[in-house]
Amino acid sequence: MPIGAHVDADDPLGTARERGAEVVQFFLSDPQTWKSPTPHPQAAELRAAGVSVFIHAPYVLNVASTNNRIRIPSRKAVIAQAEAAAKTNALGLIVHGGHVRQGEDPAVGVANWHKFLSRQAAEGGFAVPVLIENTAGGDGAMAKGLDALARLWDAVGEFEPGFCLDTCHAFASGEELSGLVERVRAITGRIDLVHLNSSRDAFGSFRDRHANIADGTIDAAQLVAVCAEARAPVIVETPGAGQAADISHLRRELGV
Repeated sequence: MPIGAHVDADDPLGTARERGAEVVQFFLSDPQTWKSPTPHPQAAELRAAGVSVFIHAPYVLNVASTNNRIRIPSRKAVIAQAEAAAKTNALGLIVHGGHVRQGEDPAVGVANWHKFLSRQAAEGGFAVPVLIENTAGGDGAMAKGLDALARLWDAVGEFEPGFCLDTCHAFASGEELSGLVERVRAITGRIDLVHLNSSRDAFGSFRDRHANIADGTIDAAQLVAVCAEARAPVIVETPGAGQAADISHLRRELGV
């Protein structure tokens, strides 16, 4: 169970060493733009140092969108991000489930995911596994809460996408963390990565604001339990100044 952190792309290896991270996650392009990704120059160094890598896709991507000007570029961007991630020796690419606009039928967004994964499967799949991540809020979101996640997986499960479980997002969406891993696995059949984050806000707030383990509103023991039950790599996406303490806490409590 490697434990690490989301870090800046400037010097992921140096940051991993500073924070005691065995695995890192970072962006290969600006997360708020459509800029094309490039493989990271430290790819070989990270691999030689034994530091595993995950890549997070930009936030602007929305495969579920009913808007052609967003959905089609999003599909192309996921493919390009996966190719750059493969050249960075990444274990996977994390992609948010996306959403449809207010008043639109979420079933259309689910169908858009199915079409995308179906077409890509016919063309040989992705360069690295694509991990769909649960999200915190939005009435038209594809992966907000387990009911929405189940609808999505009913449509895309045949293509065996990966899944990334974010604890802050689950908590914010109104999902109790106790027993969460078992409930998620009953839907997806898998958990490939855990984003282990506490929350700055109350349960069911639908707000995506991460906090360090010691400072957040989620019981620390519940966060540790999620990691123990998931048995997957763990990434803390918490404020950087407290990441080393978060990683140390998890290692100590998990005995790894």
